Amino acid sequence: MSSSPPAVSLEDISVRYRVPTERFGTFKEYMIRRLRGQVNHHEFLALHGVTLSIARGEVFGIVGRNGAGKSTLLKLVARVLKPSSGHLIVRGYVAPLLELGAGFHPELTGRENVFLNGTLLGHSQREIAGRFEEVAVFADIGDFIEAPLRTYSTGMVARLGFAVATAWVPDILILDEVLAVGDEPFQRKCFERLRLFRDSGATVLFVSHNTAQVRNMCSQAAWLEHGEVRAWGSTDEVATAYEVFTGGGAAR
Repeated sequence: MSSSPPAVSLEDISVRYRVPTERFGTFKEYMIRRLRGQVNHHEFLALHGVTLSIARGEVFGIVGRNGAGKSTLLKLVARVLKPSSGHLIVRGYVAPLLELGAGFHPELTGRENVFLNGTLLGHSQREIAGRFEEVAVFADIGDFIEAPLRTYSTGMVARLGFAVATAWVPDILILDEVLAVGDEPFQRKCFERLRLFRDSGATVLFVSHNTAQVRNMCSQAAWLEHGEVRAWGSTDEVATAYEVFTGGGAAR
């Protein structure tokens, strides 16, 4: 693994957002004021000078408080965002699970959403049909697979979303707090699948506030604070430093 180039490489990455200094009641009001040159902005650095290297086949943990820049970092790797500056290399097919139900439609059935989401992930209808039963069994939502998504609980959406995203072994899998929802047996099943991915050589980026889960799954980790890397290295060292900083044990 050490002789291969990293799956993800970030060098001095920064992401800047321009944020209006005042609130607008409607989008129309914003556009009128903007065309008149009456909108003032301030610059917000979501990430600042981030340098990380994530090896192929590694389960890499990312911890940090809300607003630390974790989701922005994952969106870069998922190619949803482009960095404002710095150099980013992502090698391979990425399967992102950044938000529960992302890519799902509430009026479509679970079955229809499996095909919709699978298509968005780049798979053909034939490939999805070939994996459908496996997805349904893993999600374990029974007859709800034929019901509209709007009738699902949050946990059921999480089950179906995880089942679709992990039905194929990607080069890089991105998980952003998705395992915070769901009962303990389902979480165990998810972690077992992640271990299979790790053993097959897939790279997993795993974001969680739960440092016990990060310790259990990850060999390396990084701690983000205010858009900067506060620590990067062995999972135990990074998790301990983060727990000391936040004033708790296995932070959730």
